[in-house]
Amino acid sequence: MKKIVSLFTAIFFTAVISACGKTKNEKITKPDGKLDKCTLRFSWWGGDDRHKATLEAIELWNTIHPEIEIIPEYGGWDGWTEKVSSQVSGGTEPDIMQINYDWLITLSPDGSGFYDLNELNSQLDLSCFDKDVLSFGEINGKLNAVTVSVTGRGLFYNADVYDNLGVKFPRTWDELIALGDTFRKKDLYPLDLDIQSGGTAWYLAIVYVQQLTGRDFISMDGELGFTADDIRIALDFYKEMENSGVIRNIQTRTDEDGNTALYQSPEFIGGKVAGVLEWGSSVGKYESVLPEGTLKAGPFLTSDGGNSSGWMIKPSMLYAVSKNTKYPDEAAAFMDFLLNNKECARILGTSRGIPASQSAEKSLEENGMLTGLAHESDSMLEQLDTVTISPYMELPQMKDFYNTAIEKVSYDLCDTKTAAEEMYDSVTEYLNKVKLRKH
Repeated sequence: MKKIVSLFTAIFFTAVISACGKTKNEKITKPDGKLDKCTLRFSWWGGDDRHKATLEAIELWNTIHPEIEIIPEYGGWDGWTEKVSSQVSGGTEPDIMQINYDWLITLSPDGSGFYDLNELNSQLDLSCFDKDVLSFGEINGKLNAVTVSVTGRGLFYNADVYDNLGVKFPRTWDELIALGDTFRKKDLYPLDLDIQSGGTAWYLAIVYVQQLTGRDFISMDGELGFTADDIRIALDFYKEMENSGVIRNIQTRTDEDGNTALYQSPEFIGGKVAGVLEWGSSVGKYESVLPEGTLKAGPFLTSDGGNSSGWMIKPSMLYAVSKNTKYPDEAAAFMDFLLNNKECARILGTSRGIPASQSAEKSLEENGMLTGLAHESDSMLEQLDTVTISPYMELPQMKDFYNTAIEKVSYDLCDTKTAAEEMYDSVTEYLNKVKLRKH
Protein backbone atom coordinates (compact mmCIF):
# COMPACT_ATOMS: atom_id res chain seq x y z
CA MET A 1 0.00 0.00 0.00
CA LYS A 2 1.28 3.46 -0.85
CA LYS A 3 2.51 5.51 2.10
CA ILE A 4 -0.27 7.60 3.64
CA VAL A 5 -0.22 11.29 2.76
CA SER A 6 -1.44 13.41 5.63
CA LEU A 7 -3.84 16.31 5.41
CA PHE A 8 -1.50 18.39 7.57
CA THR A 9 1.36 17.98 5.12
CA ALA A 10 -0.81 19.40 2.36
CA ILE A 11 -2.62 22.26 4.05
CA PHE A 12 0.41 23.48 5.99
CA PHE A 13 1.65 24.87 2.69
CA THR A 14 -1.62 26.10 1.20
CA ALA A 15 -4.54 28.33 2.03
CA VAL A 16 -7.76 26.50 2.74
CA ILE A 17 -11.43 27.23 3.09
CA SER A 18 -12.64 29.26 6.06
CA ALA A 19 -14.82 27.65 8.69
CA CYS A 20 -18.57 27.52 8.07
CA GLY A 21 -19.97 30.48 9.99
CA LYS A 22 -18.45 32.29 12.91
CA THR A 23 -17.83 30.36 16.09
CA LYS A 24 -18.46 31.90 19.45
CA ASN A 25 -15.49 33.55 21.09
CA GLU A 26 -15.64 31.49 24.26
CA LYS A 27 -12.81 30.59 26.59
CA ILE A 28 -11.64 27.02 26.13
CA THR A 29 -11.99 24.92 29.27
CA LYS A 30 -8.57 23.56 30.23
CA PRO A 31 -8.19 19.95 31.38
CA ASP A 32 -7.49 19.28 35.05
CA GLY A 33 -6.82 15.54 34.80
CA LYS A 34 -9.92 14.66 36.84
CA LEU A 35 -13.21 13.02 35.93
CA ASP A 36 -16.22 14.85 37.31
CA LYS A 37 -19.91 14.03 37.26
CA CYS A 38 -21.44 15.37 34.04
CA THR A 39 -23.51 14.70 30.96
CA LEU A 40 -21.88 14.53 27.52
CA ARG A 41 -23.38 14.44 24.03
CA PHE A 42 -21.91 12.09 21.41
CA SER A 43 -22.97 12.15 17.76
CA TRP A 44 -22.34 9.82 14.84
CA TRP A 45 -23.83 8.76 11.52
CA GLY A 46 -24.17 5.26 10.13
CA GLY A 47 -26.47 2.34 9.41
CA ASP A 48 -28.50 0.25 11.82
CA ASP A 49 -25.61 -2.13 12.52
CA ARG A 50 -23.40 0.74 13.68
CA HIS A 51 -26.19 2.33 15.71
CA LYS A 52 -26.96 -0.92 17.54
CA ALA A 53 -23.30 -1.62 18.35
CA THR A 54 -22.60 1.94 19.48
CA LEU A 55 -25.63 2.09 21.76
CA GLU A 56 -24.51 -1.18 23.34
CA ALA A 57 -21.02 0.28 23.85
CA ILE A 58 -22.54 3.33 25.53
CA GLU A 59 -24.42 1.01 27.89
CA LEU A 60 -21.08 -0.56 28.86
CA TRP A 61 -19.59 2.90 29.46
CA ASN A 62 -22.52 3.89 31.66
CA THR A 63 -21.90 0.76 33.75
CA ILE A 64 -18.23 1.64 34.20
CA HIS A 65 -18.78 5.40 34.62
CA PRO A 66 -22.34 5.98 35.86
CA GLU A 67 -21.31 9.48 36.91
CA ILE A 68 -20.64 10.49 33.28
CA GLU A 69 -23.82 10.09 31.26
CA ILE A 70 -23.55 9.86 27.46
CA ILE A 71 -26.45 11.23 25.42
CA PRO A 72 -26.40 9.65 21.93
CA GLU A 73 -27.30 11.60 18.79
CA TYR A 74 -27.25 9.58 15.57
CA GLY A 75 -28.76 9.18 12.10
CA GLY A 76 -28.02 8.35 8.48
CA TRP A 77 -25.36 10.05 6.35
CA ASP A 78 -27.65 12.09 4.11
CA GLY A 79 -27.92 15.60 5.58
CA TRP A 80 -25.55 14.83 8.46
CA THR A 81 -22.80 17.17 7.26
CA GLU A 82 -25.23 20.06 7.08
CA LYS A 83 -26.61 19.28 10.54
CA VAL A 84 -23.22 19.19 12.28
CA SER A 85 -21.90 22.20 10.34
CA SER A 86 -24.90 24.20 11.55
CA GLN A 87 -24.29 23.06 15.14
CA VAL A 88 -20.61 24.01 15.00
CA SER A 89 -21.46 27.37 13.45
CA GLY A 90 -23.83 28.10 16.31
CA GLY A 91 -21.61 26.67 19.03
CA THR A 92 -24.15 23.95 19.89
CA GLU A 93 -22.23 20.90 18.67
CA PRO A 94 -21.99 17.72 20.80
CA ASP A 95 -19.02 17.25 23.15
CA ILE A 96 -17.68 14.28 21.14
CA MET A 97 -18.30 13.89 17.42
CA GLN A 98 -17.67 11.33 14.74
CA ILE A 99 -16.46 13.55 11.90
CA ASN A 100 -15.73 13.09 8.21
CA TYR A 101 -12.30 13.70 6.69
CA ASP A 102 -13.20 16.87 4.76
CA TRP A 103 -14.71 18.52 7.85
CA LEU A 104 -11.18 19.32 8.98
CA ILE A 105 -10.94 21.68 6.00
CA THR A 106 -14.37 23.25 6.36
CA LEU A 107 -14.67 23.42 10.15
CA SER A 108 -11.05 23.79 11.32
CA PRO A 109 -8.86 25.24 8.55
CA ASP A 110 -6.25 26.60 10.98
CA GLY A 111 -6.55 23.85 13.58
CA SER A 112 -8.60 25.87 16.05
CA GLY A 113 -12.02 24.49 15.15
CA PHE A 114 -11.80 21.46 17.46
CA TYR A 115 -10.15 20.78 20.80
CA ASP A 116 -6.41 20.06 20.57
CA LEU A 117 -6.29 16.43 21.68
CA ASN A 118 -2.58 16.72 22.45
CA GLU A 119 -3.67 18.54 25.62
CA LEU A 120 -5.79 15.61 26.78
CA ASN A 121 -3.10 12.92 27.07
CA SER A 122 -3.92 12.27 30.72
CA GLN A 123 -7.14 10.58 29.56
CA LEU A 124 -6.48 9.77 25.90
CA ASP A 125 -3.86 7.14 25.08
CA LEU A 126 -2.44 7.72 21.61
CA SER A 127 0.41 5.23 21.92
CA CYS A 128 -1.75 2.60 20.22
CA PHE A 129 -1.76 4.50 16.92
CA ASP A 130 0.71 4.64 14.05
CA LYS A 131 2.10 8.16 13.57
CA ASP A 132 1.07 8.23 9.92
CA VAL A 133 -2.50 7.38 10.88
CA LEU A 134 -2.53 10.09 13.56
CA SER A 135 -1.30 12.60 11.00
CA PHE A 136 -4.66 12.46 9.23
CA GLY A 137 -6.13 14.52 12.08
CA GLU A 138 -3.28 17.01 12.54
CA ILE A 139 -3.57 20.64 11.44
CA ASN A 140 -0.92 23.26 12.19
CA GLY A 141 0.60 21.10 14.91
CA LYS A 142 -2.75 20.54 16.65
CA LEU A 143 -4.35 17.13 16.85
CA ASN A 144 -7.95 17.93 15.94
CA ALA A 145 -9.17 14.37 15.60
CA VAL A 146 -8.14 10.72 15.85
CA THR A 147 -8.67 8.31 12.97
CA VAL A 148 -11.05 5.48 13.82
CA SER A 149 -10.09 3.31 10.86
CA VAL A 150 -8.59 3.59 7.39
CA THR A 151 -10.88 2.47 4.60
CA GLY A 152 -11.54 2.37 0.89
CA ARG A 153 -14.52 1.58 -1.25
CA GLY A 154 -14.72 -1.98 -2.48
CA LEU A 155 -17.08 -4.08 -4.59
CA PHE A 156 -19.50 -6.43 -2.84
CA TYR A 157 -21.84 -8.85 -4.59
CA ASN A 158 -24.94 -10.93 -3.89
CA ALA A 159 -23.36 -14.38 -4.26
CA ASP A 160 -26.71 -16.16 -4.55
CA VAL A 161 -27.68 -14.15 -7.62
CA TYR A 162 -24.31 -14.63 -9.26
CA ASP A 163 -24.33 -18.37 -8.52
CA ASN A 164 -27.84 -18.77 -9.92
CA LEU A 165 -26.72 -17.14 -13.16
CA GLY A 166 -23.57 -19.26 -13.26
CA VAL A 167 -21.23 -16.26 -13.48
CA LYS A 168 -18.17 -15.25 -11.46
CA PHE A 169 -17.43 -11.90 -9.87
CA PRO A 170 -15.66 -9.64 -12.39
CA ARG A 171 -11.91 -9.13 -12.10
CA THR A 172 -11.40 -6.58 -14.86
CA TRP A 173 -13.31 -3.59 -16.17
CA ASP A 174 -14.07 -5.44 -19.39
CA GLU A 175 -15.47 -8.40 -17.46
CA LEU A 176 -17.74 -6.02 -15.53
CA ILE A 177 -19.11 -4.50 -18.74
CA ALA A 178 -19.61 -7.95 -20.26
CA LEU A 179 -21.86 -9.00 -17.36
CA GLY A 180 -24.52 -6.54 -18.44
CA ASP A 181 -25.93 -8.75 -21.20
CA THR A 182 -26.19 -11.83 -18.98
CA PHE A 183 -27.98 -9.98 -16.20
CA ARG A 184 -30.22 -7.97 -18.51
CA LYS A 185 -31.78 -11.17 -19.89
CA LYS A 186 -33.10 -11.85 -16.37
CA ASP A 187 -34.05 -8.20 -15.69
CA LEU A 188 -31.22 -7.97 -13.16
CA TYR A 189 -28.18 -5.74 -12.65
CA PRO A 190 -24.71 -6.94 -11.59
CA LEU A 191 -23.99 -3.64 -9.79
CA ASP A 192 -25.51 -0.35 -8.75
CA LEU A 193 -24.05 3.00 -7.79
CA ASP A 194 -26.01 4.90 -5.17
CA ILE A 195 -25.88 8.55 -6.24
CA GLN A 196 -27.60 9.64 -3.01
CA SER A 197 -24.54 8.80 -0.92
CA GLY A 198 -22.61 11.57 -2.62
CA GLY A 199 -20.25 10.77 -5.46
CA THR A 200 -20.36 6.96 -5.48
CA ALA A 201 -20.99 6.80 -9.23
CA TRP A 202 -18.20 9.28 -9.88
CA TYR A 203 -15.86 7.43 -7.49
CA LEU A 204 -15.76 4.30 -9.64
CA ALA A 205 -15.22 6.38 -12.77
CA ILE A 206 -12.32 8.17 -11.06
CA VAL A 207 -10.66 4.86 -10.19
CA TYR A 208 -11.01 3.74 -13.80
CA VAL A 209 -9.27 6.87 -15.15
CA GLN A 210 -6.62 7.01 -12.41
CA GLN A 211 -5.71 3.45 -13.29
CA LEU A 212 -5.71 4.27 -16.99
CA THR A 213 -3.65 7.49 -16.83
CA GLY A 214 -1.65 7.30 -13.59
CA ARG A 215 -2.92 10.78 -12.66
CA ASP A 216 -4.66 11.54 -9.35
CA PHE A 217 -8.04 13.25 -9.70
CA ILE A 218 -7.23 15.90 -7.07
CA SER A 219 -3.97 16.36 -5.19
CA MET A 220 -3.73 16.64 -1.41
CA ASP A 221 -3.22 20.40 -1.71
CA GLY A 222 -6.34 20.85 -3.83
CA GLU A 223 -5.00 20.90 -7.37
CA LEU A 224 -7.11 19.28 -10.09
CA GLY A 225 -5.01 16.54 -11.65
CA PHE A 226 -7.45 15.45 -14.36
CA THR A 227 -7.71 17.19 -17.70
CA ALA A 228 -11.09 17.92 -19.25
CA ASP A 229 -10.49 14.93 -21.51
CA ASP A 230 -9.79 12.70 -18.48
CA ILE A 231 -13.17 13.74 -17.09
CA ARG A 232 -14.77 12.95 -20.45
CA ILE A 233 -13.26 9.46 -20.37
CA ALA A 234 -14.68 8.97 -16.86
CA LEU A 235 -18.15 10.08 -17.98
CA ASP A 236 -17.90 7.87 -21.07
CA PHE A 237 -17.17 4.91 -18.81
CA TYR A 238 -20.14 5.75 -16.58
CA LYS A 239 -22.44 5.99 -19.59
CA GLU A 240 -21.09 2.69 -20.90
CA MET A 241 -22.06 1.03 -17.62
CA GLU A 242 -25.61 2.31 -18.03
CA ASN A 243 -25.89 1.41 -21.71
CA SER A 244 -24.48 -2.08 -21.23
CA GLY A 245 -26.93 -2.87 -18.42
CA VAL A 246 -24.31 -3.03 -15.66
CA ILE A 247 -26.12 -0.37 -13.60
CA ARG A 248 -29.54 1.25 -13.66
CA ASN A 249 -29.76 4.70 -15.19
CA ILE A 250 -30.80 7.47 -12.84
CA GLN A 251 -34.38 7.58 -14.13
CA THR A 252 -34.88 3.86 -13.48
CA ARG A 253 -33.25 4.10 -10.07
CA THR A 254 -35.46 7.04 -9.13
CA ASP A 255 -38.62 5.32 -10.36
CA GLU A 256 -37.84 2.14 -8.43
CA ASP A 257 -36.23 3.49 -5.24
CA GLY A 258 -37.40 7.08 -4.91
CA ASN A 259 -35.40 8.61 -2.06
CA THR A 260 -34.73 5.26 -0.39
CA ALA A 261 -31.07 4.49 0.28
CA LEU A 262 -29.81 1.56 -1.78
CA TYR A 263 -29.28 -0.76 1.20
CA GLN A 264 -32.94 -0.23 2.15
CA SER A 265 -34.21 -0.61 -1.41
CA PRO A 266 -36.44 -3.61 -2.28
CA GLU A 267 -34.41 -3.86 -5.51
CA PHE A 268 -31.25 -4.58 -3.53
CA ILE A 269 -32.85 -6.66 -0.78
CA GLY A 270 -34.75 -8.70 -3.36
CA GLY A 271 -31.66 -9.35 -5.49
CA LYS A 272 -32.55 -7.37 -8.61
CA VAL A 273 -29.49 -5.26 -7.89
CA ALA A 274 -26.72 -7.75 -7.17
CA GLY A 275 -23.73 -5.58 -6.33
CA VAL A 276 -22.65 -2.40 -4.56
CA LEU A 277 -19.64 -0.14 -4.27
CA GLU A 278 -19.22 0.69 -0.59
CA TRP A 279 -16.70 1.68 2.07
CA GLY A 280 -15.35 -1.37 3.88
CA SER A 281 -16.17 0.41 7.14
CA SER A 282 -19.86 0.76 6.18
CA VAL A 283 -20.66 -2.42 4.25
CA GLY A 284 -22.33 -3.94 7.31
CA LYS A 285 -25.56 -2.08 6.56
CA TYR A 286 -25.79 -3.94 3.23
CA GLU A 287 -24.73 -7.25 4.72
CA SER A 288 -27.31 -7.09 7.51
CA VAL A 289 -30.36 -6.85 5.21
CA LEU A 290 -29.47 -10.04 3.30
CA PRO A 291 -29.37 -13.65 4.55
CA GLU A 292 -26.12 -14.43 6.37
CA GLY A 293 -23.26 -15.16 4.01
CA THR A 294 -25.06 -13.82 0.93
CA LEU A 295 -22.97 -10.69 0.40
CA LYS A 296 -19.38 -11.39 -0.63
CA ALA A 297 -16.35 -9.19 -1.29
CA GLY A 298 -15.27 -9.15 -4.92
CA PRO A 299 -11.88 -8.39 -6.48
CA PHE A 300 -10.71 -4.82 -6.98
CA LEU A 301 -11.03 -4.32 -10.72
CA THR A 302 -7.92 -4.13 -12.87
CA SER A 303 -7.04 -3.55 -16.49
CA ASP A 304 -6.73 -6.58 -18.76
CA GLY A 305 -2.98 -6.31 -18.19
CA GLY A 306 -3.40 -6.59 -14.40
CA ASN A 307 -2.84 -2.94 -13.49
CA SER A 308 -4.53 -2.57 -10.09
CA SER A 309 -3.55 1.02 -9.29
CA GLY A 310 -5.97 3.89 -8.83
CA TRP A 311 -8.03 2.51 -5.94
CA MET A 312 -8.25 4.89 -3.00
CA ILE A 313 -8.04 4.99 0.80
CA LYS A 314 -8.86 7.56 3.48
CA PRO A 315 -9.78 7.75 7.16
CA SER A 316 -13.22 6.19 7.31
CA MET A 317 -14.08 8.68 10.03
CA LEU A 318 -12.42 10.40 12.96
CA TYR A 319 -13.39 11.31 16.50
CA ALA A 320 -13.11 14.93 17.62
CA VAL A 321 -13.89 16.86 20.81
CA SER A 322 -15.74 20.16 20.70
CA LYS A 323 -13.57 23.12 21.57
CA ASN A 324 -16.61 24.43 23.48
CA THR A 325 -16.96 21.42 25.76
CA LYS A 326 -16.97 22.20 29.46
CA TYR A 327 -15.71 18.71 30.23
CA PRO A 328 -12.60 18.01 28.13
CA ASP A 329 -11.17 15.35 30.47
CA GLU A 330 -14.41 13.43 30.51
CA ALA A 331 -14.83 13.75 26.73
CA ALA A 332 -11.28 12.47 26.22
CA ALA A 333 -11.89 9.54 28.58
CA PHE A 334 -14.96 8.54 26.59
CA MET A 335 -13.06 8.86 23.31
CA ASP A 336 -10.29 6.67 24.72
CA PHE A 337 -12.94 4.12 25.69
CA LEU A 338 -14.36 4.09 22.16
CA LEU A 339 -10.93 3.78 20.56
CA ASN A 340 -8.91 1.57 22.90
CA ASN A 341 -11.08 -0.31 25.40
CA LYS A 342 -10.89 -4.02 24.55
CA GLU A 343 -14.43 -4.89 25.62
CA CYS A 344 -15.77 -1.88 23.74
CA ALA A 345 -13.83 -3.04 20.69
CA ARG A 346 -15.47 -6.44 20.94
CA ILE A 347 -18.91 -4.81 21.03
CA LEU A 348 -18.25 -2.40 18.15
CA GLY A 349 -16.59 -5.09 16.05
CA THR A 350 -15.99 -3.86 12.52
CA SER A 351 -19.03 -1.55 12.41
CA ARG A 352 -16.60 1.29 11.73
CA GLY A 353 -14.07 -0.78 9.83
CA ILE A 354 -10.90 -2.46 11.10
CA PRO A 355 -9.79 -0.33 14.09
CA ALA A 356 -6.75 1.89 13.67
CA SER A 357 -6.02 1.42 17.38
CA GLN A 358 -3.64 -1.48 17.85
CA SER A 359 -5.30 -2.27 21.19
CA ALA A 360 -8.75 -2.53 19.62
CA GLU A 361 -7.46 -4.53 16.66
CA LYS A 362 -5.72 -6.97 19.03
CA SER A 363 -8.97 -7.41 20.94
CA LEU A 364 -10.80 -8.33 17.75
CA GLU A 365 -8.04 -10.74 16.81
CA GLU A 366 -8.12 -12.41 20.24
CA ASN A 367 -11.88 -12.82 19.98
CA GLY A 368 -11.72 -14.25 16.47
CA MET A 369 -13.50 -11.20 15.09
CA LEU A 370 -11.01 -10.11 12.42
CA THR A 371 -13.23 -11.74 9.86
CA GLY A 372 -16.08 -10.66 7.65
CA LEU A 373 -16.40 -8.34 4.71
CA ALA A 374 -14.67 -5.32 6.24
CA HIS A 375 -11.59 -7.38 7.07
CA GLU A 376 -11.60 -9.22 3.75
CA SER A 377 -11.90 -6.02 1.74
CA ASP A 378 -9.25 -4.31 3.85
CA SER A 379 -6.84 -7.20 3.35
CA MET A 380 -7.28 -7.09 -0.43
CA LEU A 381 -6.84 -3.31 -0.45
CA GLU A 382 -3.58 -3.67 1.46
CA GLN A 383 -2.13 -5.52 -1.53
CA LEU A 384 -2.76 -2.63 -3.93
CA ASP A 385 -0.79 0.49 -4.78
CA THR A 386 -3.46 2.81 -3.39
CA VAL A 387 -3.98 6.56 -3.63
CA THR A 388 -4.77 8.67 -0.56
CA ILE A 389 -8.02 10.54 -1.22
CA SER A 390 -7.68 14.31 -1.14
CA PRO A 391 -10.08 15.81 1.42
CA TYR A 392 -10.94 18.41 -1.21
CA MET A 393 -12.51 15.65 -3.26
CA GLU A 394 -15.12 15.09 -0.54
CA LEU A 395 -16.29 18.67 -0.06
CA PRO A 396 -20.10 18.88 -0.43
CA GLN A 397 -19.95 21.37 -3.30
CA MET A 398 -17.57 19.08 -5.17
CA LYS A 399 -20.05 16.22 -4.88
CA ASP A 400 -22.69 18.50 -6.40
CA PHE A 401 -20.42 19.01 -9.42
CA TYR A 402 -19.94 15.24 -9.80
CA ASN A 403 -23.62 14.45 -9.53
CA THR A 404 -24.62 17.26 -11.90
CA ALA A 405 -22.33 15.88 -14.60
CA ILE A 406 -23.50 12.30 -14.02
CA GLU A 407 -27.16 13.35 -14.17
CA LYS A 408 -26.72 15.32 -17.39
CA VAL A 409 -25.04 12.35 -19.04
CA SER A 410 -27.56 9.85 -17.68
CA TYR A 411 -30.57 11.88 -18.88
CA ASP A 412 -28.87 12.64 -22.24
CA LEU A 413 -29.07 16.38 -21.60
CA CYS A 414 -25.68 16.84 -23.21
CA ASP A 415 -22.80 14.79 -24.55
CA THR A 416 -19.94 13.67 -22.31
CA LYS A 417 -17.50 16.19 -23.83
CA THR A 418 -19.73 19.15 -22.94
CA ALA A 419 -20.48 17.79 -19.46
CA ALA A 420 -16.77 17.20 -18.89
CA GLU A 421 -15.80 20.71 -19.93
CA GLU A 422 -18.48 22.21 -17.68
CA MET A 423 -17.35 20.09 -14.76
CA TYR A 424 -13.69 20.87 -15.37
CA ASP A 425 -14.39 24.62 -15.34
CA SER A 426 -16.64 24.41 -12.25
CA VAL A 427 -14.20 22.29 -10.24
CA THR A 428 -11.19 24.42 -11.21
CA GLU A 429 -12.95 27.65 -10.29
CA TYR A 430 -14.22 26.29 -6.99
CA LEU A 431 -10.89 24.83 -5.90
CA ASN A 432 -9.21 28.15 -6.64
CA LYS A 433 -11.80 29.95 -4.49
CA VAL A 434 -11.36 27.44 -1.70
CA LYS A 435 -7.61 27.97 -1.59
CA LEU A 436 -7.88 31.77 -1.80
CA ARG A 437 -10.67 32.25 0.72
CA LYS A 438 -8.30 32.22 3.67
CA HIS A 439 -6.53 35.35 2.43
